[in-house]
Amino acid sequence: MVHFAKKIVVVTGGAHGIGATIVEEFEKEGATVICVDVRPNACFVGDISKKDVLEKFAKVVVEKHGHVDVLVNNAIPLMKGIDECSYEDFSYALAVGVTAPFYLAKLFAPYFAPGASIINISSSRDRMSQPQTESYTAAKGGIAALTHALSVSLGPRGVRVNSISPGWIDTDFKEYRGPDAEQHPAGRVGNPLDIANMVLYLASEKASFITGENICVDGGMTRQMIYHNDCNWVLNQ
Repeated sequence: MVHFAKKIVVVTGGAHGIGATIVEEFEKEGATVICVDVRPNACFVGDISKKDVLEKFAKVVVEKHGHVDVLVNNAIPLMKGIDECSYEDFSYALAVGVTAPFYLAKLFAPYFAPGASIINISSSRDRMSQPQTESYTAAKGGIAALTHALSVSLGPRGVRVNSISPGWIDTDFKEYRGPDAEQHPAGRVGNPLDIANMVLYLASEKASFITGENICVDGGMTRQMIYHNDCNWVLNQ
């Protein structure tokens, strides 16, 4: 059964990693998928930190397809910390991670089909951090907040807006054992299908009463407190 037959799906950062899996899963379900990425791809190559690239991309989508059913803002912002991150680096991270999703939503607003859905990819780093990750963490926190703001503004137009916060996702589908797996209550590290499956659910009619939400898909990692000697973890001294 092709649940997204004749649906037009736009994915940013769709040429690799989680984004490529999202593209593949939508195509399996019958959707026509258009992606934009700085990496080579068959749809549109461009840097979405740039306003003119976003406008050209949106124009291509609208002229070719006339409407948008699903927008997935997945492109990955730059990760640098306070010691090395310049003003320009930080601005670039926010441009990719927050400004581009906002501007694409604005550009596509007149063309969203009835029942359309926006899914933003945030991160569990919107609520927890490692040292030297400020640019990425700020961008992911920003997209989580933008999600509920857009859901309120676009709700009267029939557009739902949600975000997903992935935890540890190994984009090579590597299987981990020992402490890396055991620190997750689910007992394993995640893979891109864990995120793609949630994206497809949120884009479907089954999620028609869900909007403005941020759903953390992390195997319970952010819920489990880890102390010295817990779950095979030992503090290096």
